[in-house]
Amino acid sequence: MTNQTFAVLDALGVKVKYVQMPPDRDGEYDHRRQLIRVQMGLPERAHRSVLAHECAHAVFADVPSMFGPVNRKQERRADEWAALHLIDIESYKRAEVIHHGHSEAMAVELNVLLELVEAYQRTLQRIDDTVYLRPRMGAGQWAHREQVA
Repeated sequence: MTNQTFAVLDALGVKVKYVQMPPDRDGEYDHRRQLIRVQMGLPERAHRSVLAHECAHAVFADVPSMFGPVNRKQERRADEWAALHLIDIESYKRAEVIHHGHSEAMAVELNVLLELVEAYQRTLQRIDDTVYLRPRMGAGQWAHREQVA
């Protein structure tokens, strides 16, 4: 939800500015300035996805690194954070059933970009007949558990 994203940004003291971005970018976070720049005129689905992704960079105080693996880790973490904040488990389950697991159609249904559906799927772990959301080591360490056939 974009309102929830703006609430997080407000709590962090991060401002959002809508600007003309380079063709290869829809958004960016500048930690030094506590500023997110977002491409003007993005469709709603892209806007909420990009804003949540950049919000995640602010939450984690990410700064670009000269090391590629560090940047890739930051991008992956930002996508997963955004996905977990924009997609709830019930909506995901419904979209998966309606669209037979077709990720692009699910993204439209969930009103997010495909990258966030894929990121959400990375947070799921299937073990036998159970799917866990955000599993961690140890008994009972998950955000949600769902029995499946």
